[in-house]
Amino acid sequence: MSAAASAAVARRDYPALLLLGMIDAAGYSVIAPVLPALAAATGAGPAVAGALAASFPAAMIAGFALAGLAAGRRSTAAILAAGLVVAGLGAAGFVLGSGLGVYFAARSLMGLGSGALWIGVTLGTLQRWPGQEYLCMSRVFAAYSAGGLVGPALGALGGIRAPFLAYLALTSAALVMVAFMGRPPERAFGSDWGALRVRGFWTAALGILFTTLGLGVVEGVLPLHFGSDLSQAEIGGLYVAMSVIFTLAAAAAGRFRPRLMLGASLVLVVGGLWAAGAPGGLAVWVPALAANAIGLGIGNTGSLGILLESVRPERMVAALVIWSQLGILGYAAGPLAGGGVAEAFGFGALGLVPLAAAASVGVAFARSS
Repeated sequence: MSAAASAAVARRDYPALLLLGMIDAAGYSVIAPVLPALAAATGAGPAVAGALAASFPAAMIAGFALAGLAAGRRSTAAILAAGLVVAGLGAAGFVLGSGLGVYFAARSLMGLGSGALWIGVTLGTLQRWPGQEYLCMSRVFAAYSAGGLVGPALGALGGIRAPFLAYLALTSAALVMVAFMGRPPERAFGSDWGALRVRGFWTAALGILFTTLGLGVVEGVLPLHFGSDLSQAEIGGLYVAMSVIFTLAAAAAGRFRPRLMLGASLVLVVGGLWAAGAPGGLAVWVPALAANAIGLGIGNTGSLGILLESVRPERMVAALVIWSQLGILGYAAGPLAGGGVAEAFGFGALGLVPLAAAASVGVAFARSS
């Protein structure tokens, strides 16, 4: 393929990859406004509701591994299509079924599909823009942040079935979009397990674990706190506004040094979570969520920038999978730990949850400087 033809394919496919990232992220956050309704329908308390939210990222870890194994054997388009089909089947479970058992299985399927989507979107981006990986991936993170707008908006439709039916429609439409994506230029991806011994890799990995831990608490536990004062639609609107800030922060972070962005996120996320768990209504919650959104957006982009600085993209499949798995481990641990802390000590103690992760990032910074 000529350079001009490759550039044309890249330009045409970029909006599709960004839209796929947005749809994937909507699957993460669609559940946030629905959690109070799910808890009411099943009688689940904060710990069980947090476990239901955590089933999605737990399954994503398996999705990352399966997609990573397929990366050398299948095209990125095939990985993307498989992810969309599995995520759509999970959404159908919420539409057609009921009860905690069905909801846990359905949410797990959505997470499995999401894992494949993330690997497909990332490798598809790296394949098309060699030399511009950090800038282009900062925009992919911005698209994922924009998906945080779509997810709560779908969740605000009301009830349990309607939000997931709308998400099923999105994944079905995206399958058509994947079918019309162009063939990207050849760029073979492999695994260099030695990259896992690089200090920069572990700084990046601990950084993404920290930010996703915070995101898991924000999406998987705080809606129960806000539900004492706000309706489902109001919670959805609050999370939509947060996602606007998240999107702008993630995109802007691509213009700054990754280590600076990750360092600033430590302060914003820990402080923002502490304030968001306090009583006081919107006057306290809005600025607290804004601080969280900025911290999470710049932390995600910064940690990926450190990974790209540390590991050559052509040899990073293993590093990308492990980095992604550790990140989603944080997203799973957030609602689990946050739900337990909230049940034992109240929502005002939620700031304790990310402190240990923040300290580990600080140690990694010191060792790698």
